[in-house]
Amino acid sequence: MNIKFETLIYVLSRRFKKDIISANYETMPLQGGTVGKVYLVTGGAETADSENLSYRIVLKIQKKWERYGDPGSWRREYDLYTSELGTTFSDSFRWPTCYHAEINANEDKFQLWLEFIDGVTGLDLTCDMYEQAALELGRYQGKLYVEQPAVLQSLSNLSHADLMKNTYLHYRSWPVVYDYIRSEDCEFPQNVRQMLIDIDEHADEILARIERLPLVLCHRDFWVTNLIYADGKIALIDWDTFGWGYLGEDLASLIADEADIDHMVENYQRCVPAYYKGFSEYADVSPLADHCVYELILLAFGYRLVEWYLYTEDDDEKRKHVQTLQKIYEIREGDIT
Repeated sequence: MNIKFETLIYVLSRRFKKDIISANYETMPLQGGTVGKVYLVTGGAETADSENLSYRIVLKIQKKWERYGDPGSWRREYDLYTSELGTTFSDSFRWPTCYHAEINANEDKFQLWLEFIDGVTGLDLTCDMYEQAALELGRYQGKLYVEQPAVLQSLSNLSHADLMKNTYLHYRSWPVVYDYIRSEDCEFPQNVRQMLIDIDEHADEILARIERLPLVLCHRDFWVTNLIYADGKIALIDWDTFGWGYLGEDLASLIADEADIDHMVENYQRCVPAYYKGFSEYADVSPLADHCVYELILLAFGYRLVEWYLYTEDDDEKRKHVQTLQKIYEIREGDIT
């Protein structure tokens, strides 16, 4: 791909806080799909003082697309990075520094030039790292909940509090997944099927309980591939679903999305208390027994796991989705009281 020389020089000058006069680069795709691409940009730069510096920077290019129930999500990261939200983070819980952000309204596309953070991510995260992420998330949300900094009032493009509920109701109204778990053809264990049916039958009551929880700012995509653990600190990427949600909502993603199946129950048992501990450093919260994390996991991922099971032809993937649902059932059986 081609990168504008002027943009690269500007970005590197911001990165090194020095006057960069020349640079070369190579790009390597990191991830992305049809609407967004992420590249690692590497190379060397020369300063005005003839100093030679090597660098690694992330370039994210995002095109317009529409998420169900959240039409503004495609450009949310651009809006957030060009706001003052970055001032709300701490040294131990933050997003990557953005050196440059630009948007092309005519093409419905933006690009972000971001700090590269070298750390542990994905399923390489240990149970201790999960627990640290939950603790730091609780602290961050608790601090904002109590302090209500002025910057929060200026954030106009946030996902709405009912996004999770509406997504669940959308899945529940989809006959493909709803009918499958009730059909004779369903290959799930009976206890898993009944768990999904039970959540539907009690959904109104459960949603009412959840909606009595404190409203906090949620990342809403707080899963392991968006977490980077480095030097005892947590960095978080991909902020396009950020917005208002309910206390504990992000833990559902941490525990159940692309789950570390072997440690899923342990992660739940460790992360919920850690999260509440972090939040309670700033705000009084209801007793731990009143949390709704298990219910949030099922509402957010129950039918999604059924969908993933039905739409993959890979037998190993199918088994993984059933195992994840089984672990959610085991979480309920040994829930924190």
